[in-house]
Amino acid sequence: MLIKNISNIVNNKIDCNTLQNFNYISTENMLENFGGIKDASNVPTGKCTAILKDDILLSNIRPYFKKLWFSKLDGGCSNDVIALRVNNKSALSKYVFYALSSNKFFDVYVANCKGTKMPRGNKDVLLNYDIPTKSLFEQQHIVDIRRKGYAN
Repeated sequence: MLIKNISNIVNNKIDCNTLQNFNYISTENMLENFGGIKDASNVPTGKCTAILKDDILLSNIRPYFKKLWFSKLDGGCSNDVIALRVNNKSALSKYVFYALSSNKFFDVYVANCKGTKMPRGNKDVLLNYDIPTKSLFEQQHIVDIRRKGYAN
């Protein structure tokens, strides 16, 4: 399953002043190596991307830090974070998250970064990444197994 066939990159904008430190996500408060998030030290003014519970957030700056988070809340994220929303009933959001939280994905994603000092991920590489096609039953089984071993 290509990511672009089961999800889309969220582009809906909201005013950041509607957010608080716990529901604003930026590259600064995403933790390395799939470590989750911490509260933001501040919330900027202006516009940010609207996120919903079950969105998949990927830091687009220095992706080798493996900052990927499965949203447990509604809120907003900075423009340096890609919000991916599964929009196809043939895929479970959490399954897609687990498929992307692999060294295989990050090896491909990092290899196709642009820039040297502050490399950025390539959205086309993300959207054209192929995850294993599984039935919904198999996806749920994988999610259940992974949940037992991960705090995400």
